Amino acid sequence: MRKPDSTVTEDEIIAYARERLARFKCPTSVDWVDALPRNPSGKILKKDLRAPYWEGRSRNVN
Repeated sequence: MRKPDSTVTEDEIIAYARERLARFKCPTSVDWVDALPRNPSGKILKKDLRAPYWEGRSRNVN
């Protein structure tokens, strides 16, 4: 999620990560969401966040 008054871009985030992380750990893309899916106790549902990237595949691994 991005704050309403922020002007950060996807490229700036990736460049920031490249300065501080190893190459294999750096993100290759950035996606913006309006709200993170959460369960009733407030934990983020990572499985639901990953689901769109695994559609159309028989297994959820690379």
